[in-house]
Amino acid sequence: MKRNFFSYGLLILFCLNFIINPLFSQDRPQTLKPAFRDQASEPSLIEPRPFSITRHQIVIDGRPIPYTATAGEITILKPDEKPGAAMFFVAYTRDDIKDISNRPIMFCFNGGPGSSTVWLHLGGLGPKKVALDDEGYPLRTPATVVDSEYSILDLTDLVFVDAISTGYSRPLPGEEKSQFHGVEEDANAFAEFIRIFLTRFDRWASPKFLLGESYGTTRAAALSGVLQGRTYGIYLNGIILLSSVLDFATLSFNPGNNLAYMIFLPHYTATAWYHKKLPPEYQNKSLVAVLEEVRKFAVSDYLSALFQGNLLKEDQVESIARKMSDLTGLSTDYLKNSNLRVRHDRFVKELLRDRRLTVGRLDSRFTGKDSDAAGESYEYDPSSAVIMGPFAAALNNYVGTVLKYKKDIPYAIYGNVYPWNFSYQPAQARTPGVTRAAAGRTSRDGALYVAETLRQAMAENTALKIFCCNGYYDGATPFFGTEYTFSQLMLDGSFKDRVRMGYYEAGHMMYIHKPSLKKLRSDLASFIAWATGK
Repeated sequence: MKRNFFSYGLLILFCLNFIINPLFSQDRPQTLKPAFRDQASEPSLIEPRPFSITRHQIVIDGRPIPYTATAGEITILKPDEKPGAAMFFVAYTRDDIKDISNRPIMFCFNGGPGSSTVWLHLGGLGPKKVALDDEGYPLRTPATVVDSEYSILDLTDLVFVDAISTGYSRPLPGEEKSQFHGVEEDANAFAEFIRIFLTRFDRWASPKFLLGESYGTTRAAALSGVLQGRTYGIYLNGIILLSSVLDFATLSFNPGNNLAYMIFLPHYTATAWYHKKLPPEYQNKSLVAVLEEVRKFAVSDYLSALFQGNLLKEDQVESIARKMSDLTGLSTDYLKNSNLRVRHDRFVKELLRDRRLTVGRLDSRFTGKDSDAAGESYEYDPSSAVIMGPFAAALNNYVGTVLKYKKDIPYAIYGNVYPWNFSYQPAQARTPGVTRAAAGRTSRDGALYVAETLRQAMAENTALKIFCCNGYYDGATPFFGTEYTFSQLMLDGSFKDRVRMGYYEAGHMMYIHKPSLKKLRSDLASFIAWATGK
């Protein structure tokens, strides 16, 4: 009897060891299976691997903010409701919230197309950011991450999502990747991700926001139509467009398209002002004052000259060239030889040619040096080069060591998504009873145009508000292009009070510039409060 009692005791201790040890182990990530789905009962929807869940704390605005980070992949379904791809995400949720139905949630993504969301993720809006100096240069190589005192995690939960074929997001084995690489295809994939995320994490009742950067703004506009469509019925509270491009004609220097030359002119002025290339009467003014003058010139005398083309008289050409020279820092001879039309790839090479320097495309504050100072365009974008390495190293180290999520495949900072299908038919045009004409234009002069989709989303969802973030030194998506696009959105002006603009003395990724990141946080806080009625 004693022997049996002793044996039973050993058996009980052996079982307790397996139960208790995992509960108190602190040397491994919490790879908890989500409680929202019995994965074993639905083998077709099994995730690629369990989520990694870690808990942290950050101080924002002097207050400690406890939060949970969830890193993982969600399998999205194709239109036939069969699994098609796994999309990688990192979600940050504040822990001390009693009622998540009142807690906003924001889905964030970069663009490209073909870029992962490393830039927004570690740019400072989330709880961690790459360690940079105030201007945006890395503090060390390889770079590390630090707490971001300007994060908006105190105001909204954040979900950073990588497009398919970028980051860790991939088509499932046997699936053709091209089915996800296109304007409509990509928007449908993100809509499906958002639907599944809202369901699995019980966030349908939460105020919902999108934050897209660059091509991510194109995605956000297209996505607004898909989300509000008959399949999903997901209405958004707000969309944040950071470095916008909704009308690709504003970026196209194709022959016969004069629009882009007008759009880029104020950016040229801002860049010349920053590098002190303007004459004293402009250089000694504030940037805001100079830009107000160049805007007026761009839409009046300059636009008229562009439209007149070879009908301009010699004295008119001379007058326009002198004014442009004053506002761009380029010589009158260069401007006349360029027919008053300077492509951006030429401008970045020409402005500081006398110093044997080029200026950045993404951020014209940064300069580089080519082997050949006499070339027509630069060898590389110095503003991209300065952040590529630091963000790549920091992301891989942070996700693997802090978030405890590791994979053998590379985290694709830029993925191979080409050829990209730029053909586009708005979701409204695919709705029964709505004609393609009624859904609006899908292109302008052959260029992608998604602003009409956003306009209709705003018409249908009268609570939807828009905030556009513009960097003065952004040569990839110039701020004047955003202003022009929204001046054409709802021509009766009835939507103007639902659109706000923010401006920053930085570039495409304005958050790498500390003063701009600080201002961006303040602007986003005001916008979130406005869009949620608080």
